[in-house]
Amino acid sequence: MEKLHIITERIFDVQAETLFAAFADPATLARWWGPHGFTNQITHFDFSPGGDWRVTMTNSDGTDFANRWTFQAIEPPSRILALHHEPMHVFTLEVTFATEAEGTRMIWRMQFDDTPENREIERFIAAANEQNFDRLEAELRA
Repeated sequence: MEKLHIITERIFDVQAETLFAAFADPATLARWWGPHGFTNQITHFDFSPGGDWRVTMTNSDGTDFANRWTFQAIEPPSRILALHHEPMHVFTLEVTFATEAEGTRMIWRMQFDDTPENREIERFIAAANEQNFDRLEAELRA
């Protein structure tokens, strides 16, 4: 099956190690993960290759979304590869961190099966990724 790729990137004014740590620490991750208006409860977090991550994301109207991830590769401080299992769609997320003169470029690559349903949510996901980056940036400044 063909694949749908959604790529979002931004340069953050921090070192790669700092950016990577924002993913590696579940307490920090819970504060910034997801689009605006979401809160998170991480109930399991095994940040190792093959380890599981379970997070319940709650939107502003109180609706819960249980998510299950498996970390497939972790290469500090340059790369994280994870498989999202549920609730609605299966996809992989590869996050890479590259040092540049202005800071660290984070590239967020999502790969879905190219289905009509996934094509419909493509625009929403791109906007949600930008919101996620905004929340991460705010967390790094806090």
